[in-house]
Amino acid sequence: MQRLYDFLRRHPAWVDGSWAAVLFGISVLSAAPAEASRGAELPALTVPVTLLLCLVVALRRRMPEHMLVLALVTGLAQLVLDVSTVPADFALLVIVYTVAVIGARWASRLALSAGLCAAPLAQMRWPNEGVGTAGNLAVVIFLTVPFALAWVLGDSIRTRRAYFAQLEERAARLEKEREAQAKVAVAAERARIARELHDVVAHNVSVMVVQADGAAYVLDAAPDQAKKALETISSTGRQALAEMRRLLGVLRTGEHQEAGEYVPQPDVRQIEDLVEQCREAGLPVDFRIEGTPRPLPSGVELTAYRIVQEALTNTRKHGGPNAGASVRLVYFDDGLGLLVEDDGKGAPHELYEEGGFDGQGHGLIGMRERVGMVGGTLDAGPRPGGGFRISALLPLKPAH
Repeated sequence: MQRLYDFLRRHPAWVDGSWAAVLFGISVLSAAPAEASRGAELPALTVPVTLLLCLVVALRRRMPEHMLVLALVTGLAQLVLDVSTVPADFALLVIVYTVAVIGARWASRLALSAGLCAAPLAQMRWPNEGVGTAGNLAVVIFLTVPFALAWVLGDSIRTRRAYFAQLEERAARLEKEREAQAKVAVAAERARIARELHDVVAHNVSVMVVQADGAAYVLDAAPDQAKKALETISSTGRQALAEMRRLLGVLRTGEHQEAGEYVPQPDVRQIEDLVEQCREAGLPVDFRIEGTPRPLPSGVELTAYRIVQEALTNTRKHGGPNAGASVRLVYFDDGLGLLVEDDGKGAPHELYEEGGFDGQGHGLIGMRERVGMVGGTLDAGPRPGGGFRISALLPLKPAH
C-alpha cells in the first residue's frame, strides 16, 4: 500500500485523469437509462457539458484558475441551455476545493462565492415539484453545505502548508546562521590560539636564545654562569611547553582528557615573575605597582600579562645590547593602566617588520585585538629621543 501511495503522489496527473475518465463514464451511463426510461434520447448538449466538466477534474492541479473559470462557464451554460444536472457536476465541488488549496486568492474567493450560489441557482432552475418552499429551501441548504465544507477544508490545508513552509524556511535560515556563527567562532578561536602561541613562542624562545648565547660566551671563563644560564633555558623551555600544552589541549577531544593536565591562564600576579625572568636573561627592568591591587576579570588579567610579555620581548629583540625597560601597573577606580617603556636603539626597519610604529606586525596587532576584546584602549609608538612606549587602559568590569 505504501508503494501504491508513493506512486500516486509522484503521478498526480494520472490520478486526476483516471478520476475524470471514471466520472465521464458514470455520467453517460447514468444519463442514458434515465432518458430511455422516459422514451427520450440523450440530449445533444449533455455529452459536451460532461466532457468539459471532466476536463476540469483532469487539469485542476495544472491550471486551477483556468479550470475554475471553465467550470463556472459550463455551469452557467447548463442553466441557460437547460441541460439537466449530471454526476459530472461533482467537478464543481472538486474545483472549489482545489482552488482553495493551491489557487490564487482571487480565485479562492470566487470559488467560495460560486459554490454558495450554485445550489440556489440550480434549485431555482429545476425546482422540486410538490415539496413546497420549505422543502426547496432545505434542499438548497443541504446542497450548499458540501461546497462550504470543501472550501473550508481546502483553505485550512493551504494555511497549514504555508505554516509548514514557513517553519522549514525558518529552520533553514537558523541552520545557516548557526553555521555562520560556528565559522566565526572557529575563526576567533584560531586567532586566539595564534596570538597565544605567538606570545609564548616569541617570549620564551627569545629568552632561551639570549641565555644560550650567554652560556656559550662564558662557558670556558665562567662555568658557574654558564650553568645558571642553562638552568634558565631548561626552566623557560618547560614553561613554554606547559603553556603550549594548555593551548593545544583545546584542540583535543576525548573523555580521557583531564582538566588538571594544563596550567592555568597567566594573570597579573605572574607579571613579577615575568620581569624577574627578563632580568635573569640580562634585560634591566624597573617594575612598579601603583594603587591597591585587587582581583580582576580573567580576560583583563590575561590581556595585561600578554601586553607586558610582548613589550619586553620586543625590547630584547629590537632594543639593542644596552637597552633597559620599565613596567608600571596602575590600579584606578575603574580601570587598570599599563605603561611599558624602553630606551633601546634598535633598527627602525626591524620594528616595522615585527610590529613597530606602523602597527602592521603580528605583535602590535595581537595587542590591539586583545585590548579591543576587553573594551580597552592601546597607544604604541616611539619615544622622543629613542626607545618605544606602549600604554594601555583596561576597564575593570565587575566579576560575576
